[in-house]
Amino acid sequence: MTSLKTWTRAAWVLAALCAGPAMAADPAAPKTREQVRAETREAIRTGDMPADGEMGCKRNEMNPSQYPPQAAPGGAKTREQVKAETRQAMRSGDMMTSGEAGCGPQPVQSGGQGKTRAQVKAERDAAIRQGGMQGTGELAGSPLPANPAPRKAP
Repeated sequence: MTSLKTWTRAAWVLAALCAGPAMAADPAAPKTREQVRAETREAIRTGDMPADGEMGCKRNEMNPSQYPPQAAPGGAKTREQVKAETRQAMRSGDMMTSGEAGCGPQPVQSGGQGKTRAQVKAERDAAIRQGGMQGTGELAGSPLPANPAPRKAP
């Protein structure tokens, strides 16, 4: 019996010695206050914090010139490789044009043939009359007349 107790104690001591480093290496383990502060300072410095607003973008995505450049995942690329990727993204519609809002690549969906200006205006007016869309300007909220008077040329 003494031998079994000795082996059991030795096993518990060995388990206790191995558990400490194993728990310290666990990334899901709670962080200390100083670790959290250091991570927050680094995220603020690199812009890896949520930006104000509802878009869900990070600060370094909204204003990349204000933050240090991030290392590219997958290694460095040559200038020619980047240019080729940009041309391909422009051709495929994965790249946003100047003035568009968003955080990253957004696919452009083609609406088919498209509509004339008159068709779009007629659809808009019908939507406003049916209450599906709010009007704009001084008459916002007031219904459009059934037959609007033609405008005089200035």
